[in-house]
Amino acid sequence: MNIVFGTDGWRARIADEYTFDAVRVCAQSVAEWVVKNGGADRGVVIGFDRRFASEHFAAAAAEVVAAHDVNVHLATAAAPTQSFSWATMRRKAKAGIVITASHNPWTDNGFKVKEESGAAGSPAMLAQLEAIIHPLESHPQDVKRMPFDEAKAKGLVEIFDPAPEYLARVAELFDLEAFRGAGYKIVCEPLFGSASGYFPRLLGGGKTQIIELHAERNPYFGGVNPEPIPPNIDEFLARVPKERADVGLAVDGDADRAGLADENGNFVTTLTLYALLMWYLIEVRGLRKPVVKTVNMTSMIDRLGQKYGVPVYEVPVGFKYIGPKMVETGAMMGGEESGGFGFAMHLPERDGIVADLFFLDFMLKTKKKPSQLIAELMALAGPSFYLRRDLHLDAASYPQKKVEIMGRLDAAKPAQLAGHTVAKIVPLDTKDGVKFFVDDGSWLLVRLSGTEPLVRVYAETRAKDEIGPMLDAGERMVRGGQ
Repeated sequence: MNIVFGTDGWRARIADEYTFDAVRVCAQSVAEWVVKNGGADRGVVIGFDRRFASEHFAAAAAEVVAAHDVNVHLATAAAPTQSFSWATMRRKAKAGIVITASHNPWTDNGFKVKEESGAAGSPAMLAQLEAIIHPLESHPQDVKRMPFDEAKAKGLVEIFDPAPEYLARVAELFDLEAFRGAGYKIVCEPLFGSASGYFPRLLGGGKTQIIELHAERNPYFGGVNPEPIPPNIDEFLARVPKERADVGLAVDGDADRAGLADENGNFVTTLTLYALLMWYLIEVRGLRKPVVKTVNMTSMIDRLGQKYGVPVYEVPVGFKYIGPKMVETGAMMGGEESGGFGFAMHLPERDGIVADLFFLDFMLKTKKKPSQLIAELMALAGPSFYLRRDLHLDAASYPQKKVEIMGRLDAAKPAQLAGHTVAKIVPLDTKDGVKFFVDDGSWLLVRLSGTEPLVRVYAETRAKDEIGPMLDAGERMVRGGQ
């Protein structure tokens, strides 16, 4: 085993590093942490997604937590990760565990940890968990376990359905009857994941028509990574104009990341969506509180902040950084490039369903099409073109490759990128990448993943034809000029 919590939990290949023993070791760390912090009676919420054997891994975690005389609130069914964040806070549990690998390949599963606020486990909390985990990794037989039936008989395991509480919470944020009566046609894409059935339950039953794709459970995810970006959602994008739909709403495999298609089936980048949501909160909800963004998020946020007098705070990638910063600054929202957006009026954690519904509410309140809102945003905040290139590497050699690639990035001092003078070079605080800014505010970011053997190259430019050259320059840095 080699269990390390990355940007959002620990993830690994099923039956290789991700085993029942490994899950039990992680569960023991949470149980010991909860006992040490006086939360045994408050307990731990345990949820899971639709990946292979997730419900069985969750039951194994429950046996370990219960063996420490810690109360367990165990989900009856797979559900969106954010519903477990909400359940952790709502039930006043001391912590939460979610068995999910989010948008990782179908071969993986994962272990996410939630704090009592529902937020992702903070770096400080995760460091304490790893301090318990690492000595146990070579001695998994030392993990305490209580047979599931015995734990239930002793009243240490309570089974609960996470859907009703979460759906009721979402209903508090929106006028669902207005959505149902709007007469929209909406294509929804849960990517075989945990959000299946949620959009129809929230939006269906009235004049609005819901066309839900890939609602069945399929741990193979149709052979694509369950991340709501092209080419994974090409079928979804094609269906929107085919159905003459007004909008397309998508989420990732555990539903905490949002994806969007306009009425023409064009993919709306996660950077544009985040800027749209900020603009919505300012103009429709009347909010003027700070905003938190990650280092790989759009500069449109900064420009909107300057225009409306809204402070913008930048943090490293991961909601374990965003959530605490939201709390610290009283921010109204926090977001990252991967489509994870959190809202203070709801949770200091990502919620792809709520993010999609905020955009739908923007359409409803303004009586405008997605393409119209996007065009107005670009006129307001200046043009923005974004693309990400994922460079997959060999898993076995990745640790050594990371060292070599970071060496090249640290040494890189380009004078120009995509025909522009390089104005500033900023190493990331997390020591896992470098960001290059050019004279017109465009940027290139090269970042090494903490959860998968891949390097991500991101670029945002003011001109569309500069995206390719910018990404090419980043890839050359990664591959050593090859």
